[in-house]
Amino acid sequence: MTRTRQLALLWLLAVCLLLGHNVYLWAVKRIAPDTDIMALLPVQERDPVLQASFSHMVDAAQQRLIVLVGADDWQSATRAADAYSAVLAVRKDIFAATPIGEQTQSDWLALFQQHRLTLLTAQQEAQLRDQPSQFWLDAALARLYAPFGGPKLGAWQDDPFGLFAGWVQERAQETPVRPRDGHLFVADGARQYVLLPLTLKVPALSMTAQDTVLPLLRQAGDAARKATPKVELIEAGVILHAASASGKASAEASTIGIGSLLGIIVLMWFVFHSFKPISLILLSIGIGFLGALSVCWMLFGHVHLMTLVFGASLIGVAQDYGIYFLCNRLSADEKTDSPALLKRLLPGLSLTLLAAVIGYMGLGLTPFPGLRQMAVFSALGLVFAWLTVVFWFPLLIGGRSLNSGGLVRAYGAALQRWPLLRFNRATLVAAVVFVLAAGYGIGRLGANDDIRLLQNPPKHLIDDQIKLSRLLDAPTPVQYFLVRGDSAEMVLQREEQIKARLDSLIAAKRLSGYQAVSNWVPSARTQAARRALVEQKLLAADGPLQGVAAQAGEDAQWIAATRDGLLAAATPLTLDAFLASPASEPWRHLWLGESQDAGGRVVASIVALRGLSGAAAPQVLMAAEGLDGVQWVDKVAEISSVLGRYRAYMSWVVAGAYLVVFALLFRRYRSRTWRVLAPTALASLATLALLGYGGQQLQLFHVLALMLLLGVGVDYGIFMQEHPDRRDHTPWLAVGMSAANTILSFGLLGLSATPALQAFGLTMLLGTALVWLIVPCFASHPPERTHD
Repeated sequence: MTRTRQLALLWLLAVCLLLGHNVYLWAVKRIAPDTDIMALLPVQERDPVLQASFSHMVDAAQQRLIVLVGADDWQSATRAADAYSAVLAVRKDIFAATPIGEQTQSDWLALFQQHRLTLLTAQQEAQLRDQPSQFWLDAALARLYAPFGGPKLGAWQDDPFGLFAGWVQERAQETPVRPRDGHLFVADGARQYVLLPLTLKVPALSMTAQDTVLPLLRQAGDAARKATPKVELIEAGVILHAASASGKASAEASTIGIGSLLGIIVLMWFVFHSFKPISLILLSIGIGFLGALSVCWMLFGHVHLMTLVFGASLIGVAQDYGIYFLCNRLSADEKTDSPALLKRLLPGLSLTLLAAVIGYMGLGLTPFPGLRQMAVFSALGLVFAWLTVVFWFPLLIGGRSLNSGGLVRAYGAALQRWPLLRFNRATLVAAVVFVLAAGYGIGRLGANDDIRLLQNPPKHLIDDQIKLSRLLDAPTPVQYFLVRGDSAEMVLQREEQIKARLDSLIAAKRLSGYQAVSNWVPSARTQAARRALVEQKLLAADGPLQGVAAQAGEDAQWIAATRDGLLAAATPLTLDAFLASPASEPWRHLWLGESQDAGGRVVASIVALRGLSGAAAPQVLMAAEGLDGVQWVDKVAEISSVLGRYRAYMSWVVAGAYLVVFALLFRRYRSRTWRVLAPTALASLATLALLGYGGQQLQLFHVLALMLLLGVGVDYGIFMQEHPDRRDHTPWLAVGMSAANTILSFGLLGLSATPALQAFGLTMLLGTALVWLIVPCFASHPPERTHD
């Protein structure tokens, strides 16, 4: 058995293992691609507490599904809401509804009533310090003789001065939602809404769960519309955005993959007039895809859906190696042995693989996990496709296997008429014109690093989210204060410090409010101070309580019993007791607890902000100035800043990659090395200029595409320099077929509805077409051929 056959059999064994692993993954393990768009974002490795705080906020929102059922009147809204809920109620395996009722409110208040004497609002605390005894005496008598004058919780003796009622009332102001007739009620000027808070029992990012949940929501919506024809439904939740993104990505993956395959099949048919080379090219691409998926899964433990979308464009590059071999086989003498032909082509083929892998690995230098996975997936796919060509094609394609037609001859003849670069006046004029035009176009390029370019949700989802946030006055999960300290007590005290500063911004209407655990559990220091204040100002022997008894005709025994009853509710409320109670459920995500950072053990929490506008953000973040352990977190600005920083960084990496590839190629091409790289470099500059003329804003994904263009474009330069004689049409045919297929695959990415992929695809489309047009101009003359 020859060495060629031995290698082919070994590769067959490897391919069988890959095939078996893929069958196991899809049929047995039933894997599903990850659709979490947040998985594409960088991890803040240097600050685990900061990263944990963001995960905490996102995770808390991930399983929630909020539905507002609105109508012109309350009865219509409740009728529609009941119909909506009835559809979902039968699927208790998927949805968990929040119970609403008298018992719920009673359970919620039970814990706080035990500690009511230490729970005061900031305004009450100030009044206790500033107001005379008569103020409190009047307040207590007003509550005693005017039973409908204000909110009451329990007997009058339990809260004679209305402190606890005031505190509960302030807590209730943290949300405009109110219980009403066994429902949750909220309204604006035009409509009344029933709020249906739902918790998903299935993972929101699972495509299987999305396929189950979305039809149920549609069915529930139909039921609500049947009950109240003019009902307004506002739905918001991560699962809705995830389902939209995964549906869009699946459709794009199919479009790009099928479009690329059809393009390859049609082109191959026109060139070779045979299905055999078509099937071989598809075989190499298929093995590349299966191999990349299999190894990626073993490396990462999951594969993101965006990786598969990007991997669909792999077709446009992976076929280069097979096409290069087939084009050379077509033009070679029929008597030439295919293994011998491969041996002659192997140096060029190896360099094309290396250059492409360098291009993809440029993506892997970013801190974005999604991009790193895409880079590894694509590079592995190329390696597996390349190995398939090297091990199998020489055995399967003989000297008489291929034929060409008139289209190939006509295309090849065009090379003779292509302009060739010379050191003359015409070239100088062309260079000056190019520099001026490219310089002006690049000068028009702006930059936009907004993270929202990563995703483009449907308008109706955005509109629903905005309206729901306005109605519920919900805090944003991406802008907040992170508070740290050595102990829980220190964190609560620091929360109280930042809240005191935020109160002035609320008064100035820069914020509508904030949410913090210390709203519910004041620090032990604050609780002790408040108890002392109440005892001194209200319960002293000559204080307002004494005056109330005198006015009400009560004796000393009544005073003692009332005072003892109040003091019995003065034990400090602990954080552990609060977190263990049902009342803490909506706020638990604000407490991060203990973790480790660079300085060792740390306790952390979040102060979330309501009603924060973009214009007010600069003033709000200033509130943390000078406060130890309080940090402003703006995840949108942070990641946008990372995108901008890496856009600049990757620009230098692209320049460095040109130097690396130049050094790599120099040993083989010597003085002609610049001819290999110049077409791609000029095409990259021209592409940037065209983007500038088109009014595009430069972003990281344009730069990443230029990195990949280097890997693709160098292939064409190598093909042309391996066969510099213009009478040999083989490299020109290989470049044309490769470029056409690359344009088809990456050009289809330009049709993506995801702005980032669209920018990537458009850059590749322009760049590849330009390299194709420019590369023949840099062909050298046969006498200059000096390589080994």
